[in-house]
Amino acid sequence: MILLSHSEDATLALGSLLAKHLSFGQVVTLHGDLGAGKTVFSRGVARGLGVTEPVTSPTFTVVQEYRLADHKMFFHLDMYRIDNEQAALAFGIEDFLFANDAITLVEWPERIPKLLPVPPVLPLRLEHADHDLRQITIPDELASKLHDTPLPDGITLLPLTQTSSQPE
Repeated sequence: MILLSHSEDATLALGSLLAKHLSFGQVVTLHGDLGAGKTVFSRGVARGLGVTEPVTSPTFTVVQEYRLADHKMFFHLDMYRIDNEQAALAFGIEDFLFANDAITLVEWPERIPKLLPVPPVLPLRLEHADHDLRQITIPDELASKLHDTPLPDGITLLPLTQTSSQPE
């Protein structure tokens, strides 16, 4: 499913909506260029999971950890400054990628492809479509859960006549 987000607030609301359809133990990978909205989307997921504290980009800290209800966790990882998979292993990335009691979002996952778990990874792609417009591609597995759910204001379904590549 390909969606268009017409504002930062819409991207945030979409992240919050999708959070309600994620399961603990899942890893969501966020693909896209700098400024495509990955951190805004992540903030929305955090809000949807009940995180009320400030949600910031973990670009310099690599990982942000947020405690949820019932001793569950939300992990937000940013691999932008990680040079290779060995560097990720050095900080203990496997603790975040294989946590059954957490939902993990990974920005810049292409830096650690061999470390990512095979299912339950859900790849999402955020792309610039125009100045404030973002194209967000979500996998069919997640899209099917949205079938009867109204989309947030500022989010529209891209017409089927237009195509985009799926996340790698």
